[in-house]
Amino acid sequence: MEMKSNGYMRLDWARTHMPVVNSIRDRMIREKPFKGVRIGMALHVEAKTGILALLMQEGGADVTMSSCNPLSTDDAVVKSLKEDYGMKVFARKGETEEEYYEYLNKVIDSRPQIVVDDGGDLVKLLHTSRSEMREGVIGGNEETTTGVNRLRNMEKKGDLKFPMFDVNDASMKHLFDNRYGTGQSALDGIMNATNILIAGKRVSVVGFGYCGKGVALRMKGMGARVTVTEVDPVKANEATMEGYDVMPIKEALKVSDMVVTVTGVKSVVDFEALSNAKDGIILSNAGHFNNEIDLDKLETMSKESEQVRDYVKGYTLQNGKKIYVIADGRLVNLAAGQGHPVEIMDMSFAIQALTAEHLLKNHKSLENKVYPVPYEVDQDVARIRLESIGIKIDQPTEEQIRYSESWEEGT
Repeated sequence: MEMKSNGYMRLDWARTHMPVVNSIRDRMIREKPFKGVRIGMALHVEAKTGILALLMQEGGADVTMSSCNPLSTDDAVVKSLKEDYGMKVFARKGETEEEYYEYLNKVIDSRPQIVVDDGGDLVKLLHTSRSEMREGVIGGNEETTTGVNRLRNMEKKGDLKFPMFDVNDASMKHLFDNRYGTGQSALDGIMNATNILIAGKRVSVVGFGYCGKGVALRMKGMGARVTVTEVDPVKANEATMEGYDVMPIKEALKVSDMVVTVTGVKSVVDFEALSNAKDGIILSNAGHFNNEIDLDKLETMSKESEQVRDYVKGYTLQNGKKIYVIADGRLVNLAAGQGHPVEIMDMSFAIQALTAEHLLKNHKSLENKVYPVPYEVDQDVARIRLESIGIKIDQPTEEQIRYSESWEEGT
């Protein structure tokens, strides 16, 4: 029996547990909706994203892919995508900053017509240093909150030069991927990096958006005493009603054993907060970029630093306190873990594929704006997902539909 590579097995395992994508795949193999279309992708290059890239390729696309994060690549999957499937992939785990941008530029060199981005760096390059390659781009999709925020700022300032779809805010994405996916995978990355007990620890979750809600829920489920820090009074109220303590971040760090940042905002944990933090505190980040913790200041102001575990670096402050940071403050669920569960990304990547197909069919009528994922795409993915797990739901009767659409009937 021929020995399969680790990367091939990881891709095969992922595909086996992605019934929604597989349902779409059967049709795309037959119809080839992306035939002759060049698609450029900047995503976390691991097994689930590999299946999305292969779905596009099997649907007729010429795919070129790079990573959207220097530490999130699975090298075994990259090797398999290249050798077993003939895909153009430019990524490796532990990329330098120079390599990271070199690989993004390799994707742009392929002259993509559709871009699939995660975090917004690929789109940014197409609007700045590589703007000459923008001709021929009909639009694209953005996967994550951070990238969507960047796109909305571009649109607001009139700087967005092609239409983009906000995949992140599709119901079948953010209600599941951001909450349950981030919650489980962040915990997985932290456990893999530290091997410490969660039960009984004081854990602060910085940010109570959908991702923060997921992290807080999973930490609570593991027995942690959870504190939430927020700038939004509505979300802070929500956190209190979920049973969490709420306090300013500088106060929270004084009593926390562990901190997880989930905001997408720069320097939410600044050096002043760190200098007064509890001795031995462990910091991690589940936001897209590694700028939520002020690592530059921590590095320069510390008395010494050393690598204490594969994914953990320890800093000794001038006052003698120890601060531990997981995965250099990068996305903990992928830098130190395996990323979101397969079944979660099955839904998210089905949304990606169907939205890219919608873009291809409708791009001539679109303006240079950020668009929501079409309602029909969300509904299709929801229905396919329920069918795949053997769940049936009720349908409204004609009378109920008429009643819900009427303004005259009140009883």
